[in-house]
Amino acid sequence: MQNIFSTLQRGLARLWSRGVVQRLDSGKACQSVDVALLAGETKAGMEYLEPYGFTSTAHAGAEGIALFLAGDRSHGIVINVADRRSRLKSLKSGEVAIYTDEGDSIVLKRGRLIEATTETFVINAKNKVVLNTQQVETPGKITAAQSIVSQAEVQDKTGSLSTMRAQYNTHDHKGDSGGITGKPNQQM
Repeated sequence: MQNIFSTLQRGLARLWSRGVVQRLDSGKACQSVDVALLAGETKAGMEYLEPYGFTSTAHAGAEGIALFLAGDRSHGIVINVADRRSRLKSLKSGEVAIYTDEGDSIVLKRGRLIEATTETFVINAKNKVVLNTQQVETPGKITAAQSIVSQAEVQDKTGSLSTMRAQYNTHDHKGDSGGITGKPNQQM
């Protein structure tokens, strides 16, 4: 009986192994990874299967799980590569994050808040960007390469554009002879 359990245990141990990434090749349709497995075993060019819609190229030293179907160590796959060195810590229960080793992150936080952290955020939208919100705030300036078009009033801390236009269109000046000039010939 002991012999049967020993054989079964060895067979199960051949099905999977923890591995450390040595190198990743992300230039193929399915990334390939060279890994150092337990007990000094190494495997080169193993397929790294990622979840649909997500991809990453981990640094050497990241860890993953190598699976070997039917215990055949000649052809395995790697799943679930993670890197504890740069993983975001102290997320609240239920929060989700995407992150890099450079400190960039997108965190889906509790209270229906999404927080993106980076130095430059670029959106490449061929046709349009739509912000369906009541308010947009920035502590910095807004720069536009083309005209800003508004369907509603434009205003700053001292007044609105339509107020400024009405004031310009009705203003007059005291003339050199002491009289009042007429209204502007050209309206704003």
